[in-house]
Amino acid sequence: MRSIWNGAISFGLVSIPIKLVNATESRSISFRQIHTEDGGRIRYRKVCELDDREVTQSEIGKGYEDADGTIIPITEEDLSNLPLPTAKTIEIVAFVPADRIDPLQMDAAYYIAAGGAPAAKPYILLREALKRSQKVAVAKYALRGRERLGMLRVVEDAIALHGLLWPDEVRAPEGLAPDANVTVNDKELDLADALMDTLGEIDLDDLHDEYREALEEVVAAKAAGEAPPEAPEPAKGGKVLDLMAALEKSVRDAKEARGEEGADEEPAEVRQMPARESARSTPKQAGGKKSTSTSKKTAAKKTTAARKSTAKSAQGAKKTTSAKSTTKSTAKKTGAKKTAAKKTPAKKAAARKRTA
Repeated sequence: MRSIWNGAISFGLVSIPIKLVNATESRSISFRQIHTEDGGRIRYRKVCELDDREVTQSEIGKGYEDADGTIIPITEEDLSNLPLPTAKTIEIVAFVPADRIDPLQMDAAYYIAAGGAPAAKPYILLREALKRSQKVAVAKYALRGRERLGMLRVVEDAIALHGLLWPDEVRAPEGLAPDANVTVNDKELDLADALMDTLGEIDLDDLHDEYREALEEVVAAKAAGEAPPEAPEPAKGGKVLDLMAALEKSVRDAKEARGEEGADEEPAEVRQMPARESARSTPKQAGGKKSTSTSKKTAAKKTTAARKSTAKSAQGAKKTTSAKSTTKSTAKKTGAKKTAAKKTPAKKAAARKRTA
């Protein structure tokens, strides 16, 4: 890693020669501007207004434009000899708890490397002092043409410098919070807490830039002369009207994703915003709880009535069937009696003939 700045850390009377190295890098995919008709590169040329000619980088310097438009030339020598103690020094001004630093002030990050063997011992002294105090150092330094505010903290076995915005560079969030008179009840807060606990923590190393990966797929496909991959269908869904139902469903979904118990419970009903036309034609049925409960009750009554009528029909059919079977059995018995009655006189006549 190449250093971008050489100087020293001023730690009271201790001076630590150091080198500054970028701690972050951009993985974003950059594009070139091209002429859409023939694919030619579009370039910006640096042209002097007075000479009307293109100039090289070695001919370009810095200048400050005054209020009346006058340009005051500023050389690199002028910048290197600024009347500042922080021109080539990171001057530590205080040690504070880390939570005193507002995250909104955080800017670019750098690693601080010891500048040679003589810097090893004071470097390690500062590192161990920061570790034991569990504090961070607030410092001032000059970089890229301006004095900056910074924070020094320990990262593994190295010291890192985080650039900080000056307090007056952070805007106040005035007029951004909703001014509606909204009350959040305890049950909603309990569900929000349950959702936070269910989602839990995550290892930031597992997160990655999916946008960059998708863009790389498109570039690779076009380079190979293939059609770029199609975008997936966006999830359809309207605005959730019932906040409680949305929270309950979110908790269940999070539990299902983590394979926890209690995820197979009956899902909550999440009602969505209807279309504008239906909302105008039937405003009372836009998702109120009463209409839903009334429809459920009506459906329940119809189901009960249908069950009762079915039961009555079944009972009537059973009675009819039993009555028919009773009639048939009675008719059979009556026929048997009549047959027996006809056979009896014939037997008597036969007996008389034998006697005679």
